[in-house]
Amino acid sequence: MEVSAPVAKPRTAWADGVGTWALACLPLAFLLAILIAPALGLLAEAAALGSSDAPWLAPLSDPYLRWRLLWSLLQACITCVLVLLLGLPMAWVLARWEFAGRGWLLRALMLPFVMPTLVAAMGVLALAGPQGLWQRWGGASWQGTPYLLLYGNVFFNLCMLVRAATEALEQVSASRLAAARTLGATPWRAFWRIEWPAIAPWLMSALCLVFLYCFAGFGLALVLGGPHFATVEVEIYTLVAYELQISQAGVLAAWTLGLTAPCALVYALLERRLATPQRADRMTRRRPRSPAQWLAVWLMVLTLGLVCAAPVLAMVARALGAGAEAWAVLWEADTLLALWNTLRFSASALLLATVLGVSHALAAQRWALLRALAFLPFVVSPVLVAFGLLLLYPAWAASAPLLVAAYALLAYPFVAKALASALDGMPAHYLEAAATLGASPWRVFWRVRWPLLQPALRRGMAFAAATAVGEFAVTLFLSRPEWATLTTLIYEHLGRPGQTHYASALVLSCALMVLAFAAFMLLEWPGREDHLSYAPHA
Repeated sequence: MEVSAPVAKPRTAWADGVGTWALACLPLAFLLAILIAPALGLLAEAAALGSSDAPWLAPLSDPYLRWRLLWSLLQACITCVLVLLLGLPMAWVLARWEFAGRGWLLRALMLPFVMPTLVAAMGVLALAGPQGLWQRWGGASWQGTPYLLLYGNVFFNLCMLVRAATEALEQVSASRLAAARTLGATPWRAFWRIEWPAIAPWLMSALCLVFLYCFAGFGLALVLGGPHFATVEVEIYTLVAYELQISQAGVLAAWTLGLTAPCALVYALLERRLATPQRADRMTRRRPRSPAQWLAVWLMVLTLGLVCAAPVLAMVARALGAGAEAWAVLWEADTLLALWNTLRFSASALLLATVLGVSHALAAQRWALLRALAFLPFVVSPVLVAFGLLLLYPAWAASAPLLVAAYALLAYPFVAKALASALDGMPAHYLEAAATLGASPWRVFWRVRWPLLQPALRRGMAFAAATAVGEFAVTLFLSRPEWATLTTLIYEHLGRPGQTHYASALVLSCALMVLAFAAFMLLEWPGREDHLSYAPHA
């Protein structure tokens, strides 16, 4: 007598809906308490001011605040143009040609992006600031000019666009491109008619992030902007921390939300459109042969060196030449305490961010709206997050749970995004075959889905860890003096007069860079090059 294999009973729509709601409850409640409610509190504070003695249009009527808003927009737009002009040719070289060291170069592209913003600012200062290497070699210092901040923005964001454009160019249909060339199209015409339409959504997605990071950036603008070229985020921090102008800061925060929300919405829509399986007929890379092709490769490497490697090398060189007195800061009690605070806050935030990200990604497979909510933390800058939490929960302002929750809010979208992309690309027949063989939904998840999600989970956790280690703005608002982290300790040394404190800040910046990079590589390495896709950074 022949016995047939048991067939798993399909889950009902009601059961799927209940399971999705159960998974979604945790991230939705977290977003409501830590992001949405504080953002509404900021708007309420701004509305209260607008209904009394100061209008909503105060930032436009005040020349000083108007300049802060206009400069914030201008420097973000200029940075987007610069990274596109520099990054697209570099990405084309990386996507089309194979040469020795290409894989290592792609990994090195992530170093500025996983680097804390304060460390990036210190690198730019070591290169082009007062007493920087550029000035020592006979050049003029960029201190007090807009070029210092613009260079910092390009240094911090160029690698992200290069990675996004490289991944996009590798998805271009090889058959369509070959057909265009066969019909007589020149390489330039084939690029504009075939490649550009295919990669434009990827580029727009990356440029949306670049705009958000530059407009809502805090660490770079605080250190590199100076009194005249600081952004609106620095102005909000100044109004709250030094002038106690909570209402005026609320109005500026509302303006910031209004200006960044459309860009974040476009980014979320583009990410949903890009959540498609990869093409099977991807372009094959070939080795450069002609002198012109090798020249393009070396120009790409030179540009990366000047833009992305030079600040890091300048910071390391200045730190190595600082002397034993500066390096002694690593063994001071304040430094050891700051290191312990950095590690424990980052580890706690990473654990919470992982739980939130996994829950959000699994639940978002059923509801597109829930998936879009994962990008909400990119709409609000860390300054506005901390400011909103300070207004809504004043009694909890100096509590460890609130600080860790703010860290996790900024970190968990990386986990959710990485897992959501992996779930989109997961072969459906694997799951169907396991269910047909009698595996329960729970067993299908643990034996089939979960092993396939491991690389994406490690990647998301790596970016989340780097974000938590280098968080700066939230710590300035919400931590106690005894909770100083490495980022706040660097800022304290930088704000004290004397060359010794500046040298100590350089040494601490090198230590923080190594820590952030180690946290990233510990989770991400080893991995295949194809698994390294760009992701957002807070």
